[in-house]
Amino acid sequence: MTTVTVCMMKFTKQNFIFLVGGIITSVVDIGADFWVACKYFSQGQYCWGILVLCFRGVSSLITQVFSYEWFKNDWEGTDTENLKCIFLVHLFQCGIFIRYYFALKYGCQAAFKQKISRDASKPDLPNFIQKQGIDVVTDINMLRVFKSLLETTPQLLVQIYILMQHGKNNFCQYAAIFVSFCGISFSVVDYQISLRKSLPDKDELHGLPKLVYLFYKLLTITSWILIISLITLLSVRSSVILLMFLWICGFAWTLTQHTTFCKSKKMEYLYRIVVGIILVFSFFNIKGRKTKVCTSIYYATQTVVTLGISFAYMVWKPPIIKEIHYTILSILTIFSLALGIIVLAVYYMCFHPTAYCRPQAYSDEVDGEAGQNDRVKTDRFQNFIMQ
Repeated sequence: MTTVTVCMMKFTKQNFIFLVGGIITSVVDIGADFWVACKYFSQGQYCWGILVLCFRGVSSLITQVFSYEWFKNDWEGTDTENLKCIFLVHLFQCGIFIRYYFALKYGCQAAFKQKISRDASKPDLPNFIQKQGIDVVTDINMLRVFKSLLETTPQLLVQIYILMQHGKNNFCQYAAIFVSFCGISFSVVDYQISLRKSLPDKDELHGLPKLVYLFYKLLTITSWILIISLITLLSVRSSVILLMFLWICGFAWTLTQHTTFCKSKKMEYLYRIVVGIILVFSFFNIKGRKTKVCTSIYYATQTVVTLGISFAYMVWKPPIIKEIHYTILSILTIFSLALGIIVLAVYYMCFHPTAYCRPQAYSDEVDGEAGQNDRVKTDRFQNFIMQ
């Protein structure tokens, strides 16, 4: 077998610090969701409180299902008692904390203890430890993408709708909305960074490209959520119909692409349903192929909807929203979308990491359990949504 040198990414101390910060933020976010729901209930706004809990529940259920499925695939052929314990923990919606435990364990080894525990008889051990740390963090970031676009984004829509409908606004509310927009964008960027670290044939996303990609996502997601909020304010029924139509289109596209992310057919269909929802709010490449045409159609559709809704508000002038608020929102929405599309074009022309490392060659150990686990994880990362 011919051995080929692979560009090995490293799990650094900075990565570990960001990991700890992300875990703390996730725990605080769980508490914040329940606090917001309790606040709505105490104010007699039961519908909004139930919606917040529903978004949290659906998101948690989906992430737990995928998390357990990945554990089952990675631990295939190992002690079934461990898998039973893992299943019970996921059943009680706490599976993410197991992943946090492994991320802290392997991340600490990769960032701090690697030099101490280096064994001369195992020259590949440092690379294996690095790969473990990177892979567990990538799994967590994949689940965070699910959470951000299945839970945080719908909750943000509700929050903006309530703010515009009742007109009771203050600096804290605007700051919370801005932080939510940034949180969604950062979760997508973190996922792209860790994904490219996990794949040996991909170049890492570095400084300036990372910043450009962040602004592209922040601007396009902000514009789209604002315009959906305006549609909802105009007609809740029209908003629901539009979102359902867009989800059907996204789901149909995943079917035509014949995605192969999951090992079982049932899980693959669930994955396609979830990706359909994700595509409602942001575009991703679901097969790792060239998607210039699909990207153009996606953002052309957003542009048409944005201009159409802006025109509808200009003609009908619904009394529920003040003219000054509409003017600010429409300018912000159109400007964000236009600038986001420009940044997207700049990203693909100048900053997209299209250079590839040479393919990785597997050692003779590939037929063993470790090699199988590596292949399972690599396949999972390669077949997940990317940009």
